[in-house]
Amino acid sequence: MRRKAITEPRTVGRGAVCALLLATAALGACDLSKLKLPAPDAAPLGTAARAQLTLAEIDFDDVPGWGGDDHAAALAPFVKSCTVIAKKSADERLNDNDQFGTYGMWQKICAEAKLIRPGNKNEDKYFWESRFQPYLVRSGHDAEGLFTGYYEPELEGRWSADARFRIPIMSRPDDLVAVDLGMHRDEHKGEHIAGRVVDNKLIPYYSRAEIENGGLLGRGIELFWVEDPVAAFFLHIQGSGRIKLQDGSTVRIGYAGRNGRRYTAIGRELIAIGALTQKDVTAPAIMDWLRANPVHGQAIMHKNQSYIFFRVLDGDEPVGAQGVGLTAGRSLAVDRAFMPLGMPLWLVSTDPLDGKTPIRRLMVAQDTGSAIKGPVRGDVFWGHGTDAATRAGLMKASGRYYLLLPKTAATMAPK
Repeated sequence: MRRKAITEPRTVGRGAVCALLLATAALGACDLSKLKLPAPDAAPLGTAARAQLTLAEIDFDDVPGWGGDDHAAALAPFVKSCTVIAKKSADERLNDNDQFGTYGMWQKICAEAKLIRPGNKNEDKYFWESRFQPYLVRSGHDAEGLFTGYYEPELEGRWSADARFRIPIMSRPDDLVAVDLGMHRDEHKGEHIAGRVVDNKLIPYYSRAEIENGGLLGRGIELFWVEDPVAAFFLHIQGSGRIKLQDGSTVRIGYAGRNGRRYTAIGRELIAIGALTQKDVTAPAIMDWLRANPVHGQAIMHKNQSYIFFRVLDGDEPVGAQGVGLTAGRSLAVDRAFMPLGMPLWLVSTDPLDGKTPIRRLMVAQDTGSAIKGPVRGDVFWGHGTDAATRAGLMKASGRYYLLLPKTAATMAPK
């Protein structure tokens, strides 16, 4: 779906970008002496060089709250992820490190998961314990990380613009070039840039301010028109949502691409100008301030140069980065540079509604986001509706998670 963050770009070799431009046939030849790379703030890249995932093997008895969850509730989303895992080559590793095993190891477990009788809690719990080994996930030596939430917002909208509905929700423009550098150089795995080709050069794509000031007018890429610019801004942060039309029907939209510009958390900008305190920065508080200060609020929103493009979705569920439908309260967005998608993870954190009630539940890594950076970092998908919006807006808690790996892969994991 989406997310929110600031990362410092790493140096990107010209050869990697050249390879991409040739592959896209955007250029007939690639003159390295003339190739201009995107400016640093246009290309937030991976953090793999500055952090390290480490695993500490433990027993299920030592996983906090393990016996108290409905383990059957996590089996269905895991089976969804299995539909993607099943299509992979059995000999292929899940990531650069051996500890996650091969897809063949996971495919065997996936086949067994489909045989579990729905709703049989004892059988489900035994399934996880008999086939998996739990590990405490650390960033170096630190097991504590940040956990936030996201949801699927609903905005009132129209098919065409009028005096009231003037804010466009746009589809992906044809000239947006997305670059997965890891496809061209192994040392750049997990790094991405985006831009557009002008005069044989890949240059940064239009910023949020440039787009909202008319940079893409006349292309006919507007999907819908909405009324509230603040709600539209937060739709970009969430990365998917629903548009409720005048006749009462609802259309689901999802992430189709981003302009590649750096994400800036505007809560920090509001703290910097003294508009909010660190304690008060929540999504509801930010939205209230932006609506109460529309002129200054637009300037603050333009500080976040990242801009999201959307597409109309079929089906009854929002779709995450793994390409499967997300499950409220069970799907987790993670940093793909460290955690492959489809992994079952036991989350230990606190409920955002009171900050005291513990969260102890089994989840599945099924999404990513630009703000989700680091080995111990997660974004909980809370679903749709008022309660989901409240939980997502308030959630900003410390926590940890435990990775479940196939026992057949456990011998390859570092102790």
